[in-house]
Amino acid sequence: MLLLLLALPFVAALAIAMARGASRRTVAWLAAAAPVLGLGMLGWLTPAVMAGSELREIVSWLPQGGLALGLHLDGLAWMFAGLVLGIGALIVLYAHYYLAEEDSARRFFGCLMLFMGAMLGVVLAHNLLVLVVFWELTSISSFLLIGFWTGRQDARQGARMALTITGMGGLALLGGVLLIGRVVGSYELDAVLAGGDAIRASALYPAILGLVLAGVFTKSAQFPLHFWLPQAMAAPTPVSAYLHSATMVKAGVFLLARLHPALAGTDLFFYVVTTVGAVTLLIGAWYAIFQHDLKGLLAYSTISHLGLITLLFGLSTPMAVVAGVFHILNHATFKASLFMAAGIIDHECGTRDLRRLGNLRKYMPYTAALAIVASLAMAGIPLLNGFLSKEMFFAEALEAGEQSAFRVAISIAALLYGVFGVAYSLRFVHDAFLGRGPRALPVEPHEPPVWMQVPVAILVALCLAVGILPGLVIEPVLKTAVAGTLGEAAPEFSLAVWHGWNLPLVMSIAGVLGGLLFYFALRRLFALHDAMLRTWGRHLYHVNVEKLFNAAWAFTARVAAGGIRRSLFWMIVVVLVVGSAPFIGQEASLLGDLPAPQPMPALGWVLWAVLVASTLATVAWHGKRLTALIVIGATGLMVSVAFAMLSAPDLALTQLLVEMVTIALMMMALNYLPKQSKQARTPFRRWRDALISIVAGVGVAGLAYAMLVRTPDGAVSAEMLARSLPEAYGANVVNVILVDFRGFDTFGEITVFAVAALVVHAMLRFARMRPDEVMPGPPVQLPIPADLTQLLFPLALTVSIYLFLRGHNAPGGGFIAGLAIAVPVLIKYVLQGARAVEATFGFDYVRGISIGLLLAAAGGLGSLLFGLPFLTSGHVDLHLPVIGSLPLASALVFDTGVYVVVFAGALLILSTMGTVRRRTLAAEEAA
Repeated sequence: MLLLLLALPFVAALAIAMARGASRRTVAWLAAAAPVLGLGMLGWLTPAVMAGSELREIVSWLPQGGLALGLHLDGLAWMFAGLVLGIGALIVLYAHYYLAEEDSARRFFGCLMLFMGAMLGVVLAHNLLVLVVFWELTSISSFLLIGFWTGRQDARQGARMALTITGMGGLALLGGVLLIGRVVGSYELDAVLAGGDAIRASALYPAILGLVLAGVFTKSAQFPLHFWLPQAMAAPTPVSAYLHSATMVKAGVFLLARLHPALAGTDLFFYVVTTVGAVTLLIGAWYAIFQHDLKGLLAYSTISHLGLITLLFGLSTPMAVVAGVFHILNHATFKASLFMAAGIIDHECGTRDLRRLGNLRKYMPYTAALAIVASLAMAGIPLLNGFLSKEMFFAEALEAGEQSAFRVAISIAALLYGVFGVAYSLRFVHDAFLGRGPRALPVEPHEPPVWMQVPVAILVALCLAVGILPGLVIEPVLKTAVAGTLGEAAPEFSLAVWHGWNLPLVMSIAGVLGGLLFYFALRRLFALHDAMLRTWGRHLYHVNVEKLFNAAWAFTARVAAGGIRRSLFWMIVVVLVVGSAPFIGQEASLLGDLPAPQPMPALGWVLWAVLVASTLATVAWHGKRLTALIVIGATGLMVSVAFAMLSAPDLALTQLLVEMVTIALMMMALNYLPKQSKQARTPFRRWRDALISIVAGVGVAGLAYAMLVRTPDGAVSAEMLARSLPEAYGANVVNVILVDFRGFDTFGEITVFAVAALVVHAMLRFARMRPDEVMPGPPVQLPIPADLTQLLFPLALTVSIYLFLRGHNAPGGGFIAGLAIAVPVLIKYVLQGARAVEATFGFDYVRGISIGLLLAAAGGLGSLLFGLPFLTSGHVDLHLPVIGSLPLASALVFDTGVYVVVFAGALLILSTMGTVRRRTLAAEEAA
């Protein structure tokens, strides 16, 4: 059930992506189905979790490397999953009414579901490596959502900044996780939490803590890496509400809570985490007061509250952890409702600028009432949920640490937080809904549709319910979450509105009164609407990015200014240095212990002579591009024959078809290049290049010789030969290697092929040729009947299917079959040109590539349903009437994906290169 729970958002994202032509309402229903069904499943599991059970589902992938798709549902994961799904469902409802008609609902909700699934993966992960994968996926999906409005520069800049900062933190987290695995010996969550003593006692503990905290601080916008979060406000408001309340920024504090038993308990953890949290708490609150954008104010307040949560986990006492978990819940409810209220104001008033708003309670009374209550919850006013966790924070601050000076500093920081929190909450309420205004709004303010207010009302009702009846409404949830965080160390506690007169209550009262005085004093001292505070973090980020780009340009100019020639030179030199490094200072040579080769037959000498001649001809004629290309084709043909002579028919057939397709495509590419290539300008460069080529060729020849003459006894090849038929049900070992033993490599290779085809398509689909250039295609009408292609294609299709079906037991397979079916298309292109090809095969090649990749993935994931590693082959013998016994292997599904990707990718490149348009004279002059 946990696997299904995790899969729901991704399935919804896929369904939305494929729902072309669907109405906006249908897309919204598809998006809402995932969180609603997920909440139902989570509700089904709730009794077991609240009873103390920890649910696990582990699908082994690579046990030797500690890799497994492990999912884990305890109290903490249950609480966060509820936040992700519950608030996610409300966001979907809100977004349906928020998005404008010109906004792509499919793209928005598809990315939102991807974001939801990534966050669910983070909170449910039982394996830390799996957690890191989903952690990075949250960065990528948030990048797509923050930059949703691609036409806006601030959206693009904010998305890039968020991806850069959080992506760097993700790399640091990966380093920390790898070190944890080295110390503990496992990446499983149970082993890591149980190995806390070993981690803290390890010499690697400072490095582990630093790397993990770097990931936490970047994701949860802690000082000094907090500046990316306000820039992310260029995202649509539903994204901001979701990102600030239940996802993305909460991933950092979730990880802090999750790894708390393993990392906390040292002075280093205490002082680093509490100090960073306290500084972030105050800086975020101070800057929030001076923001003129409603979302900017809320963004800095989020930074402040995240600092509060971080500080509480840094204090590390059991009750401080309770307060931290409690404030995560409270902050999610009032912050999501406030962001949605800000979005309503922007949607119905045409602006979020506090300098132009005011007196909106007259025009939007219901929205004003909801937003005011949520603002009071954020300020920590009694009878609202924020008051309870704030008072718990004050109590823990008064007991912080063993040193009185540090305790006093934390207590002062807590009191200032109370003052500043009330001040920025009061500004939100006063400048938006009270006072004078509004001023020069582009539209007349009015209430939004009722269903757009429903999510806000639900969350505000929760703020009131928790604040008035905490023991009944939230205490069982909080106890379950704390038990999942601290385990047996979880303290006993009870929530109540009134705890009597005590110092935390006095601090709360002082914070409220101080906040009121401070805000109105600021307004009297100077024009608050004219004040604008700018952070140094953003400025330093842009300075560093600019310097990095300048360094990259300088490096490129130094290394690659000569084009491909210089790039190849440096690449080959680096390969030579790295490849020869292991043999420097070693007595044994590369070929010293290898047996003598077998005698080469006469045909082998002939092939060798032709290869040498072709190579020398290429060297002599490389300046003439067409001639060199033909000679290279001859070289590839000889290599194919050599493979066939060495009893490698699969390789021979693949090499032959690859030569046919690539030579044709390269000949098309020659249309865009000069007939002559540039020659080396000095004799020194010619001799230098010759020397490097000889050394590289000798090295590659030596490696090839070593591979050909070594004995297979005890080698990997012997194991593959022995296991191919009994375990993978294939007599063709080469194909079994591709679709089973090394199937994951093949999946990566077809992905690279697909990306290459898409890159060619992206680069050339809008390209224009110069007026004096020749369009690709047949220069003259060849004396071959055009109807010949109509006969060739069915024949080639038959051969292709034959090669595909026999590939598991005889030479063939999906890659060869995909190339075979591309050959008649090339012939049709040569005979009739690109337009005829498009008219015959003009389907969506990009979608074909996507379908092929999905088929290949489905063929691999199917084995997981039976508890087997990814891409493990299954086998069944069907006994059919007339046909008889029909053996089938599950690898056929994966091979089908390979077939479709190769065919669609080749045709995409062909169609793109064959339809480059001639630029007009005016466009040429403008260029």
